[in-house]
Amino acid sequence: MAITISVLDQSPIYPGETPEEAFRHTVQLAQLSERLGFHRFWVSEHHDSEQVAGSSPEVLISHLLAKTERIRVGSGGIMLQHYSPYKVAENFNVLASLAPGRVDLGVGRAPGGLPRSTQALQQGSHDSPSLTDKIVELEQYVHNRLGEDHPLLGLKAGPIPGEPPRLYVLGASTASAEIAAGLGLPYVFSLFINGDPSVALEAIRVYRSSFDTSQGKEPQAIIALAVLVAETEEEARELAGAHKLIRIHLASGKILTVASREQAEAFTRQSQEAYTLEEREPEITKGTQASVREQLLALAAASGVEEFIVTTNVQPFDKRVRSFELLSEALTDVVGNDHETTPLSYSSVGANTSGGGAES
Repeated sequence: MAITISVLDQSPIYPGETPEEAFRHTVQLAQLSERLGFHRFWVSEHHDSEQVAGSSPEVLISHLLAKTERIRVGSGGIMLQHYSPYKVAENFNVLASLAPGRVDLGVGRAPGGLPRSTQALQQGSHDSPSLTDKIVELEQYVHNRLGEDHPLLGLKAGPIPGEPPRLYVLGASTASAEIAAGLGLPYVFSLFINGDPSVALEAIRVYRSSFDTSQGKEPQAIIALAVLVAETEEEARELAGAHKLIRIHLASGKILTVASREQAEAFTRQSQEAYTLEEREPEITKGTQASVREQLLALAAASGVEEFIVTTNVQPFDKRVRSFELLSEALTDVVGNDHETTPLSYSSVGANTSGGGAES
């Protein structure tokens, strides 16, 4: 089984660092990912946060495309609930025209921030269409094919690139898997957000079994997860730290995961909705080259997924760089070739995958 490795970077701002340093690190990681032969490099969207710098992935993607030459660059993802599909299509058509064949457009339904940032982003918007309707419209604009019944038939999201950006649906539940399957689009399950491998496997099963093949497309499932590779198991544990993740269960039924109790309290104050909090250990696929390799091959065998998008948020920065280098070395013989591996038991990865962020 060949495994494709891609990277998601959230431009974290660590204590004592500035946003300028965070973005400089993101650029360096994109260039490193290209040198190591990774397939794609994605950046995230977060709002009203002092811990994460990436609030405008479209702008950051443009800069990263200019700083790299071959690697695909994209969003992981655009929080489409906040925006006009037409404007998102225009932004990414510009990017796809600037860097032909290199642009990915991942979209998600998480808020990407606290309730007040959602209110600011959606100011003046009322009776917004569903996420599914927005994705449908976005794809129509990206491919310049509005439906005959569309009220704006004839409108184009210029410029029209020779190769449109590739559209992906991001999520962390079976509900998002069903959306991607129903639309016949590639699907990325965010295991680093959900943190439950059994849910990931079920979501991918649902996605494949209900995928709409009427447009001649085949299902493409990807798993995004937190990975940390170090010289020793002890160093990996130390770098992972003793952080806690807080899962917010809102009375409306929504579930969100944030990185600290302070963030959870800020969210619940702003939402003014009844809630309960659940404290969880962040689960990270961590260890030496040998143990991380075994865990990833086991996950690939259990899920049938051939591409992983990995995120590694540790400090100091040189340890983050070293983790990617070690990961590349660990999977050299199973990346980008037809090397066959012996299926492994998935139980070995059950306690070593990571969560963080908002559920979708």
